[in-house]
Amino acid sequence: MSSTLPPSAMPPIDTRYARIIAIALPVLLANLAMPLQSVIDTAIVGNMNDTAKLAGMGLAIQLLSLILVSFNFLQYASSGLSAQALGQLANNSSSKQTQSPLLSILQRALLLAFMIGAVLLIAKPWLIDFGLQALSANPDSGRAAKTYLDVRFWGVIAELMNFAFIGWFAGQGKTRYMLYQQGFIAMLNIILTLFFVYVLQMGLVGVALGTTIAFWLGVVLALWLSRRHLQISWRALFNANKDHFTKHKMLRLFSLNKDIFIRTLILTLSFAWITRLSAQSGDVILAANAILLQVLSISAFALDGVAVSAETLSGQAAGRRDWPRFRIIVKRTGVVSYGLAMMLSAIWWLAMPTYLDFMTNIKPVFALAYDYHLYAVLLPLVGVGAYWLDGIFFGLTAGSVIRNAALILALIFFPLSWLLYQQWDMTGIWLSVWCLLLLRLMILGGFLYRAHQTGSYEKLQPEA
Repeated sequence: MSSTLPPSAMPPIDTRYARIIAIALPVLLANLAMPLQSVIDTAIVGNMNDTAKLAGMGLAIQLLSLILVSFNFLQYASSGLSAQALGQLANNSSSKQTQSPLLSILQRALLLAFMIGAVLLIAKPWLIDFGLQALSANPDSGRAAKTYLDVRFWGVIAELMNFAFIGWFAGQGKTRYMLYQQGFIAMLNIILTLFFVYVLQMGLVGVALGTTIAFWLGVVLALWLSRRHLQISWRALFNANKDHFTKHKMLRLFSLNKDIFIRTLILTLSFAWITRLSAQSGDVILAANAILLQVLSISAFALDGVAVSAETLSGQAAGRRDWPRFRIIVKRTGVVSYGLAMMLSAIWWLAMPTYLDFMTNIKPVFALAYDYHLYAVLLPLVGVGAYWLDGIFFGLTAGSVIRNAALILALIFFPLSWLLYQQWDMTGIWLSVWCLLLLRLMILGGFLYRAHQTGSYEKLQPEA
């Protein structure tokens, strides 16, 4: 690193294991608050002693994930761009010049989130009917899913804005703000849902309403945290700088978003395909898998804490073109990721009987889920590599590589999963989940290894 950095420039990137964990831990705690909401919702419905409602809940969560997660490029683009903006501070002696670009990254993401959410809300009736039909919903579970989704859709704008805030905070290493925001949403959601369901007896509508209100109030809190972080007024927070909404900058943002959108759409379609296979096998299998796949959701959000460390630090290294430090970051975040995965699998192995008992009182669903619980217990170890390398490539804002890796994944995964399902039914479904995670690791690992061997990390990035 240069020894002539200006006084106000950032210090050299801290790549100690302690720093990686310091970034990851608040993210891990904040991220665990996110799946906790769907776990609580699923557990409440799972104890209504109605298999169709539990199956419908699984369908509704998967359809909503398919729709919303398709747009979580709002998170990844915001995170990668804000991380690189911090990395470029090393060559900028004026901190005032950096505040406006960081604010404009957030403003662009929030504007895009509002526009996309408004379109989804307008298209709600068509999306729900078409989506449930595509997922092969049975009549009873389909009605339950529609009841839930009719209410949840009123929160899609807030949920999309939530993606933008998470990415923007994470990219700057302000992970404690993520913890405040996500923890607030989760706790409020749990309190409201329990009130609406058990006090007001609102059933599935109450489950959905609690989540919807919590996300909207979470947006208000995130705006306040953003204003506090930037030390600006409310008026300045909403005042857009035209210099940062130029055609070039908007096109770069949309180009990156397009590639990440394609990648995320393929992944969510892959999990929707797995849900469809479960639905074709009946409500009991669909309900059991809805419970077991919560293990993947919880584990993925936990592992994403280290992925955010990888994204934040690799983005800063890429912004400075400090490739020796980048290689250290790849190695050390990998070590931490796999260490955490081993801990998670051990925890799930010990906690699984209690977890299943908490999630449902429907005996056939419980019995089937228990028969396949070891596949879920091993999910953290099977999937950790995919989440770790996602963080590295998002830090690089390597949109074209991310897109190409997803396209290769689709060509292999869909025919392979169909063959596995035809051959082994329920076991085939779980082998398909494993293959989806392992293929992501192998494909992204291949791209990174090739760049390492040729020393051409710059080719992974878009032109500035």
